[in-house]
This record gives sequence, C-alpha cells and structure tokens, in this order.
Amino acid sequence: MKIILQIALLAFIPFLSACSEKLNVIPTETANSNIIEHGNLKIEINKQMAFKVLSKWTPQLSAGFSDSEYISTRRGKISGFVLSDFSRKGFKDKIGRGQQYLIVGMNPQKVEKRMTIKAYDDFPDMVFCQVKYVNHGAKKLLITDWTNHNLKINKNTQDKEFWAFQGSSTGARKDWISPIGADFYNANYMGMNQSDYGGGIPILDVWRQDGGLAIGHTELAPKLVSMNLETSEDGKEADMRINYKYLEPQEFGKGDELSTFETFVAVHTGDCFRTQRAFTKYMQKKGLKFVEPEEAAFEPIWCAWGYERNFTLDEIIGTLPKVKELGFKWAVLDDGYQITEGDWDVNKQKFPGGDDEMKALVDKIHSYGLKAKLWWAPLAVDFRSELFKKYPDILLKNADESPQFITWWDAFYMSPSSPATKEHTEHVLDMFLNKWGFDGLKMDGQHMNACPPDYAGESDDSEEAAEQLPLFFKDVYDFSRKQKPNAVIENCPCGCCMSYYNMPYINQAVSSDPLSSWQIRTKGKVYKALIPQTAYYGDHVELSDHGSDYASSFGVGAVLGSKFTWPKDNPTASASYLLTPKKEAATKKWIGLYNDLMLSKGEYLGDLYDIGFDRPEAHVIRKDGDLYYAFYAKSFEGTLDLRGLDSQSTYQVTDYYHDKDYGELAKGAHLLAVKFDDFILLRVHKK
Repeated sequence: MKIILQIALLAFIPFLSACSEKLNVIPTETANSNIIEHGNLKIEINKQMAFKVLSKWTPQLSAGFSDSEYISTRRGKISGFVLSDFSRKGFKDKIGRGQQYLIVGMNPQKVEKRMTIKAYDDFPDMVFCQVKYVNHGAKKLLITDWTNHNLKINKNTQDKEFWAFQGSSTGARKDWISPIGADFYNANYMGMNQSDYGGGIPILDVWRQDGGLAIGHTELAPKLVSMNLETSEDGKEADMRINYKYLEPQEFGKGDELSTFETFVAVHTGDCFRTQRAFTKYMQKKGLKFVEPEEAAFEPIWCAWGYERNFTLDEIIGTLPKVKELGFKWAVLDDGYQITEGDWDVNKQKFPGGDDEMKALVDKIHSYGLKAKLWWAPLAVDFRSELFKKYPDILLKNADESPQFITWWDAFYMSPSSPATKEHTEHVLDMFLNKWGFDGLKMDGQHMNACPPDYAGESDDSEEAAEQLPLFFKDVYDFSRKQKPNAVIENCPCGCCMSYYNMPYINQAVSSDPLSSWQIRTKGKVYKALIPQTAYYGDHVELSDHGSDYASSFGVGAVLGSKFTWPKDNPTASASYLLTPKKEAATKKWIGLYNDLMLSKGEYLGDLYDIGFDRPEAHVIRKDGDLYYAFYAKSFEGTLDLRGLDSQSTYQVTDYYHDKDYGELAKGAHLLAVKFDDFILLRVHKK
C-alpha cells in the first residue's frame, strides 16, 4: 500500500505543478513578495511591483526595493501599481530554452503594467525584460518617457568606491572603465551628446570588490536611450536606470498600448567582462552577425601621420625602407592627400601627377612587401566641395531644417540613408581600392559613431537614420570586400566608446586616439569581451604613456603600431616623432617579438582578474597552450597570483621580454615573487 501511495503521489505532482501555474501560485512565493531565481541572480517583487535585485555571491548587493519600471508624463511618473498576477511557464525560442515570467498589475488610473521576464538556460545570472503598458482608463495621457531597471546598489564598506563601465561617448573622451565616487552623475545618453560625439555600447555596469550589477538594452539597432548613473552624496549608494524620452509626447488614450525596448539585468563577480561577453553572445543569437576575422588585420602598422597633413611624397617614400626593416607590414597614408572632405580625389598640389602618382605611391609601398591602407572620413562633406554643389540635398537635417555640423572636420553630416550618399560612397571606394590599389581603409572621425534624428528624409520616423547608421558601414564593408576580398576595414571613431552596432561591419577595431596607456588596456579588455575574434589595434605607440609604451598594447593582445618619422620630421608637424637610435632599438625588439608570438590572435582570458580592484593590474592570454601574463604598476615588489593554472600540472615561468627564468612552479603552486617597474610579461609553459 505504501508503494502504491508513493506512485500515486508522484503521478499527482505534475498535476499540482500545472495547477499552480494556472492559478499563479508559485512555489517560491512568500507572503510579501514573489521571487525569480536564475543562476546567481535573485529578483524579489513585492505587492507594489517594486523590485529588489540580489546576488547569491553578494547578498547585500541591493539597497532595497525600487519602483524600477514606469512611464512618465510632464507631471511625473505614473505609479501606484498593485500586483495582480505572477505566473511562470517554460518556453523555447531561437535563442534557447528557459523560464518566462509574466508580472501584471494595475494602478488607480486604470493603467495596466505587464512585464515579461525571460530567463534562458544558456544565460545564467542574466534576465531579459520587456514592459507593456495598457490604458484601460477614460483619461488620455501624454507620455514623455519610460524607465526600466531603476535599481540601486550598496557600496561594500570595505571598498573605497564603486567601479563602473559606462558606454556613452562625449568630447571629454573619458575612460570607459573608471572608479566613481560620491555625488556623481552621468546621463550616459546613447544618442548625440555633442555635434560630433554620441553612440556607444548600451551597457551600464557598476561593481564592488565582491560583485556587481549591470543593465542595458538588447535591441538589434541603436536606440536613443540614456543609462543614468548617480551616486548619493556620501557615495554609499549608486542609482542606475535606463530611460527613453520620446521626441514628441505620445498620446496614450483608452485601449492604447505602449511598449519598452527589450532590456536586461545581470549580476556578476569580477569586473564588467563577463556581462559584456554574455551580452554579445546573446545579441548574436538574437540575430546580429559579425564578420569573419581577417589575417592581414593582425599585422603591425606604420602610419605616415607623424608627418601630418603637410607631408611630402619624398618623406613617405624615404621612410618605407625603415618601415620594412623594423618588421611592420602595413603603411598608412593619412589625412592630407584629398582636395577636401567629400571631394576625395587627389590634391594636385600634393600629387601633381594625379591618380597615376597616387597609384605609383601604392605600387612603391607594395614593392617593399608592405600593404597599403588609406585614411578616409566617410559621411563628412565640406560645404565648399563639388559634391555639395552637385547634391545639396545630401545633408542630414535637424528638426529646424539646419544641417548637422561636424565640428572637427568643419564639415556637414551626409544623410547615411540618402541614395546620393550611397552612390558617392561606392564611387570613392572604387577609386581607393581599384583605381589607386589600396588594400584597406582607415575610416576616421568621431562622427561615425552616431548621428542625430534625420528630418530630411521621406520617412515619418526621424529616428530611423540613427538606427540605420550601422547599415551604411555594412554597405562599406560589403562593397570593399567585393572589390578586395582581403581588405582590412578599420573603424576609428576618435576617442569614442565605439558604437556596438558598428562593430559587426569591421575587421579591425582600434583604441582610437587613446589619452593614456590605461585607455589602451581597458579599451582592449572591452573589445576582447565583445568582439573576441576581431583584430584590436592599440593605435600609434606615440599616443601611449611617454610615447613609448608598446608593453600596454602587447600585453592585452593588441596589434602594434607607430607613426615614427625618419630620418627627420616634417618641419610643420605639431610635435616630433623622430625615430632616434634608442627608439629604433626598442621598436625593432617589440615588433620582432610581436611577429614571433602574435598574441593578438590568442584567447584573452578576461575573467581571471578584476580591472578595478586587482593590483597590480593583470591581463592573460592563452596561445598555443601557454599562458601569457601581463602585469602593470608604476612599481611593484611582492607576490603575484597566477590565476587560471591547472593545479595538477607543473609550469616553467619566464619573463620573456627581459629574458629572465623564474624556474618551475610545482603542482598546485600559483604564487610568484617578483619585482618590477611599469610592467612584467610572463610566459607560463606547462611541462
């Protein structure tokens, strides 16, 4: 009888479970809240539909319940929701399997809030959310904006401050990863912040030493959202939220529906790397496709920009033997060859022989076994240009019908979706790659990262231009690779946190005018998280600390580059980049080591060390079975923790830059006593 009863009970359990789903009685429900648990992420929802986000790693992560999702009018946010339904079901879609939660509530104004949360099996510690509002009341409302994930995080009392990744871009060209102190605020707007600056990576991540909280949106096109970050006056609490403001208030009458973008919440340990890696994997499953890596994009680069705009052909040609001798594989012709922005034909004052002389220069570069890359500022058109005279309607227009000005180039912004823009772009690409014979493009300018709404087109949706800007770069990539199947396409949005939505259409990212070696390394960490197969170029070494820090690019797996001049500078250049005997010896050593090891093709292990809290700063690359550690500090003497080793193996440790043997690490050992200034590069070989 006992066995029969047990069998009957087991048969009855699925029925009870199905009933609990239907009746919205969740096994984890408590008297005051409903709970979603997914991996190490835990979300509590109370009867007022307020959220508390917790982490099993860091139980005290959140600063309490927040009214986290809401819509607003000019008079303030619409709130006062009361939970009426909390249900769960299993599901499967093109991304994978998981659990889907529906959370429903109504407020006194008869506005219904319906929040769908998807928790995929393949994305633990991360949930994806969409909120829909339905007006069941008689009153018509004017909605100005919506907010998702207005969440709070407590500071760990052991930490001096929070660390954060902020993905927006402004003319300040600030660090993407930085500590944030008390009374801090940043809107992190993903649209245009200044005439030339905008766009970025739609993620906001704040962490403590024991873990962090991240939010962002997962739409397949850029969206004009803000990712606000604010800390309290005492710095003990950080407030984060995603906010979208409508260009015009939206009428929200009886029966109308209003939906937010898909957004996410994630918890993690360590720094922002894990969230960024999970985000990009999700986006690719959702439909974003990245191009295949290009072998030539990993080769070291010399750029003629050391001679600046007033370069001479003799200067460039005279430097090529030294470029070849030092081991560089690319030579780049930078700004100054063209008539003006938009008119990209050769300037006859610089190239008296016109197209033939430009082609002769490319042939000369090729004669040294080098590849040739050409600088170009797409979408910029000078108002004095022949292009503007021919196509006066080619411009992007603001709401007041004024053209969008690109301050840096003293030019206007071409409408990225204009047929005239497409025709012009294909014409110049054909000239660059076929008529002149270049092997790749250095696309340059912070204006490439985003554009404002375009009111010049026929579309009723003025935000369409901003959302479709990446498709312009897709056309550039596709057309260029059709002309030259191995063309290298570099996108250099000067100083910007590069738009994530432009990344699928390049095969070479770049630190893009870094202000410090820290920026070279931290930008590298972000790119290695988001586009791990794409070549990352550390930019000219002359932009690093002291103008000579090859180690920062080398240690994070970046392509090395220089804009040295030789045997003398151009007299009108703003600074000297002369290759002195000391610099030549250092460059030859670094480029030789780079060509031998090619760490830029290795696997960057970004989750082993926290860029904010671990000191000395550390980066690790796995290549051909070896682990390559790079540690950075002004001065360090002590013990390094070599994370990621197999406890059952012995290892040989070598400082491969200074050619110093540290001996053998026994099984289970992972600590190494060292002393260094600036950097130490270690190869750890499994015996």
